[in-house]
Amino acid sequence: MKEILIAPSILSADFVNLQSEIKKVEEAGADWLHIDVMDGRFVPNITIGIPVVQAIRKITNMTLDVHLMIVEPIKYVNDFADAGSDIITVHIEACPDNAEETINAIKQRNIKAGISIKPNTPVKDIENLIKKVDLVQIMTVEPGFGGQKFMVHCLEKAREIRDFSDKHGRDIYIETDGGINHETAGLSVKAGVNVLVAGSYVYNANDVSKAINSLKL
Repeated sequence: MKEILIAPSILSADFVNLQSEIKKVEEAGADWLHIDVMDGRFVPNITIGIPVVQAIRKITNMTLDVHLMIVEPIKYVNDFADAGSDIITVHIEACPDNAEETINAIKQRNIKAGISIKPNTPVKDIENLIKKVDLVQIMTVEPGFGGQKFMVHCLEKAREIRDFSDKHGRDIYIETDGGINHETAGLSVKAGVNVLVAGSYVYNANDVSKAINSLKL
């Protein structure tokens, strides 16, 4: 199993001081930087877009884990790849009719491709894609807003995905996103998760380094 990676979500950062907020988690030992892109259509919120990803790329060498919560993500794959994304994750619910085509478009850019499922979406809806992607993201809250409570029942999906990927010889990243803290991080890892997206738990901490390290224990 891959080492446990921590990906702070900038959704919880202070956007007035975004550069220093990114440097803060980088220096504190974060592995990836998680960037939530929302369009106000797939989810009821609007966040950031391509120019912000471009700007972030200029100030850090961290892996940019870009989570597209947008409709018709295939239209924007090249733009986000050009902006400097290292991983682009799309939702199966946003592209049910062309998910494989979208994944292929991401991989053609020589970056990692991820598929995400919302809390009520079953694993069977993405089984045909697990053999093709580098990352499967399990939403443990309803996507759209930070600070929500972790849905423990979603961890059964992590076990299913881990078993399925092991059965097919796929050494993939399995990521939980939403409501991650020291307790839920431990539950996630026990279920087979190896990437933890944490927003408010990291950015609201008095000691960011301590918070990040606590997620790896």
